[in-house]
Order: sequence, then structure tokens, then C-alpha cells
Amino acid sequence: MSLASDLFEFAAERIEARTNLARLEARGTLRLALKSAGLEAGSVSFDEMRVVFERVLPGELETRGVHDAAGVCRAVLDEVAGSSWAQSAARGATAEEVFKRLGRD
Repeated sequence: MSLASDLFEFAAERIEARTNLARLEARGTLRLALKSAGLEAGSVSFDEMRVVFERVLPGELETRGVHDAAGVCRAVLDEVAGSSWAQSAARGATAEEVFKRLGRD
């Protein structure tokens, strides 16, 4: 499983835990929010996910009757940001490391 897939799975689980949405509803809602931002669950970065949680997902959650959707999004985003694998993924995604992999250092 990729870090992006792990990110999606973790975020969807946290949405489910903090709302009245069932597992499939939480995953589907997150997928729809990502799709409306032009992103895919299997390749989303933490920074992209952050923007979706700030700008798109609160509206999707409100549509589904989630109380304090913006607060839920902030709380889930804090949990995702605080996870050890998210911090590892962020360290591995520096511009310098990308250019090194491309052979352009």
C-alpha cells in the first residue's frame, strides 16, 4: 500500500469515528471531495489533502448532516498531521529529494 493510500484510509477512518457516517459513507464522501478537487485517493499528498479538508470536505459533510463539519475536518486533519507516517511522508517529499531522484541535483 502506498503512503497516499494510507493517508486516504487513515483520514476516512477518522471521519467515520468523528461523525455519524458509516464506513462506506465516510470513504465515499472523502472520495467525492477529492474528485471535485481533481484528485484521486491513491495519489493524494498531505498538502493536497489539507486543502480538500479546508475547502471542499466541510461542505460535503454538511450536506450529509454532519454537525460542525469544519470542526470535524480540523480535528481529523490534526490527527493526520500528527501521525508518524504522515511526518515521514512529508520529509520524503522535499523538492531537493525529488530533483535528486530525477537526476537533476
